Amino acid sequence: MDHDGRPERVLVTGFAVLLLTLALIVFSEHGYRATVGALKLFFEVVLPSLLPFFILSDVLLATGMVHFLGVFFEPLMRPLFNVPGVGSFVFSMGLAAGYPMDAVLTAKFRRQGLCTKVEAERLLAFTNSADPLFIFGAVAVGLFGHPELGVVLAAAHYAGGLLVGLTYRFYGRQGSGNPLAGQDPGSPRPGGILQRATAALVAARKEDGRPLTKVLNQAIEEAMGTLFMIMSYMVLVAVLLRVLEATGLLPALIRPLAGLFPLLGLSPHLVDGAVQGLFEIDLGAAATAHAAAPLLQRLVVVSAIIAWSGFSVHAQVASVLAGTDISLKPYFVARVLHALYAAGLTVVFLPLAGGELGATGLPAALARDWLTAAGVPAVTVDGLGFGVLSAGGVLALLAAGALAGGLVAARHRR
Repeated sequence: MDHDGRPERVLVTGFAVLLLTLALIVFSEHGYRATVGALKLFFEVVLPSLLPFFILSDVLLATGMVHFLGVFFEPLMRPLFNVPGVGSFVFSMGLAAGYPMDAVLTAKFRRQGLCTKVEAERLLAFTNSADPLFIFGAVAVGLFGHPELGVVLAAAHYAGGLLVGLTYRFYGRQGSGNPLAGQDPGSPRPGGILQRATAALVAARKEDGRPLTKVLNQAIEEAMGTLFMIMSYMVLVAVLLRVLEATGLLPALIRPLAGLFPLLGLSPHLVDGAVQGLFEIDLGAAATAHAAAPLLQRLVVVSAIIAWSGFSVHAQVASVLAGTDISLKPYFVARVLHALYAAGLTVVFLPLAGGELGATGLPAALARDWLTAAGVPAVTVDGLGFGVLSAGGVLALLAAGALAGGLVAARHRR
């Protein structure tokens, strides 16, 4: 019997898995191709882009640097998003590495008591974002063939995420304490902010106590385990999507939306990409970018797909959060909200692209390559370096904001 005492749910789940297994046997070639494609994406893109950040985040936690940043950025993160200062680290690392880096860090912070359950759910709501390299390289250049469109998509995506954070600051307000300080976040604390941040760093390092060689070994071991779990979910979702397409169920899902899209002022040619984007971000973005629809409509749908991130990423986040008390419901609602915000902001930010882009017929990739497009010069970017610069830039901006907030607060106290 299922944990909630409803045997009918167990029955439905069992039959669904059985049907999927039988369909995979019948359409074994489709399942094989989907598996190969997912593994190729994982080893060429996901593994090299996420592995260094997974390892370094564990090392930074063990050395106490995250606790240092948490105290330093508390004056900024608490008033804006009602989360602890360590949320700045999650936000910057999530932006640099992309999903599901934010979920990995949020789960670790929750297990270590650096945030409450409600704060973790708030944090996860607005830090779940695509990395800039994916938006600028893979989507703007690789799919649309126009680098300037990356400005539009990135501005809409990250501004939409911040709007989600501002919206979620009111979520579950009765359950928000500040476990870092052990007291009400608004109460006065002795010493300057740099002194308190240094004390938090030293205390965290003493509490961990492991030698750095052991920290590094355990960080590598945990990072590889998490990454291969992510890989397994990528394969499962890719196979599910391919089987649904082979059995004709995916076209059946598309038909009802074909009548809905014109009511929303969108071309029915965008339905296929939108449905694929429900499951997998890369497939959905590629199908939408190649659709025979006006540029603005394609950008709006692609922006919504990137913000939604797909059931594949949702499954990865769920696997990472397993064993914590963090609920997925606020995360799911936040993804819907982020998709709506990003789609609307795309319309606002499109003039930032400049020039005459036209309505259709932009050069686009004929195949779903990572950073190259047919007829478009290859983009050669060091993904790790780009991610480190992105994280450093975000932390620098947050530091400037925290410093400005501290100066204003000090002047107000006088």
